[in-house]
Amino acid sequence: MRPPPRPHIRYPSRYHARAFRFSSTSSSSSAPPPNNPYTFHIGASFAAKPAVRFAGEKPKTPFPSDGIIGSWRNRMLGRPKAVHSRDAGEDFYFHVNMRAKSGVCLGVADGVTGWLESGVDPALFSQCLMYHAHRYSRSAWAGAPVDDDADGEHEVEGWELTPYECLDLAYGGVLREKLVDAGSSTACIISLNATNGLLRSANLGDSGFSILRDSSVLYTQPIQSHFFNCPKQLTKLPQTGRRFTRACVDSPRAAETYETQLCDGDIVVAYTDGLTDNVFTYEMAEICSPDPELHTDAEQVQGMADRLVTYARDCMAAKSRVSPFEREAAREGMFFPGGKPDECVFFVELGST
Repeated sequence: MRPPPRPHIRYPSRYHARAFRFSSTSSSSSAPPPNNPYTFHIGASFAAKPAVRFAGEKPKTPFPSDGIIGSWRNRMLGRPKAVHSRDAGEDFYFHVNMRAKSGVCLGVADGVTGWLESGVDPALFSQCLMYHAHRYSRSAWAGAPVDDDADGEHEVEGWELTPYECLDLAYGGVLREKLVDAGSSTACIISLNATNGLLRSANLGDSGFSILRDSSVLYTQPIQSHFFNCPKQLTKLPQTGRRFTRACVDSPRAAETYETQLCDGDIVVAYTDGLTDNVFTYEMAEICSPDPELHTDAEQVQGMADRLVTYARDCMAAKSRVSPFEREAAREGMFFPGGKPDECVFFVELGST
């Protein structure tokens, strides 16, 4: 099958494949202790979709900026990036160094837009889910706890936390949060172990990640859905007598888990479906080729994340271009030409030994 035409986006000639080894660290990197050989460099970027109001939609009430979740949200949104967007819409993300810099945990979540019709702001669920994932993972180990006490006289603090356990705990935090009345979200949580380079993940729905190696796509997380355009999702139903018969209620137990050993120079791209509905995987691999005009690892990963967001947004507006979403709809006997407008949140991680 002939590749679909691309929107007219000018890419400089620097998009070429080459070996890339990482050694330096920066403010956006997880610099491991001396005994941990792996270093992870992380870039993040995001953009909200154009606002579309539903009939009868209620005004949104965000988390207060002086509250715990609201202030954390603002810090995450304040991360430097080249894409001009003040917020991530109904999507959100997190990343954090785990205990004793044993590794990095990161995640993305996509709030389900359909809740707007019921007067619910989908962003509250995804933001709350990512906040609690951040809260639990920062105090846990990426692998087995390590005793730094040479005499071994003190009990090791903390515990090992898998992405599945993190997702389960974070979901419980959303269910307990009084400021989140209802909502749903997909989620993908990934941990990267700085001791052995082990990647572990838990994914529910159509958010996900891909692993790139030597400018090729090595692995892509399969999506989980009930039917076309209805991903599996974590859900909180309102505490009212009203029945929500159309709501999909999935458990963290339905999440797919995965683990693999990363190699020096591997690139991990985590994303919400604003990418996969609009950008083909071979395009993602091309965009994530290193840029020789960027000199530090932090600049490289941030540049990749920003380019992915920019390209995805251009693809959303390209009605004459065949998109992955259009192809998937055609398999179901539906016609949705061009791109699919949506929020997009991306992480790009580069690993080195």
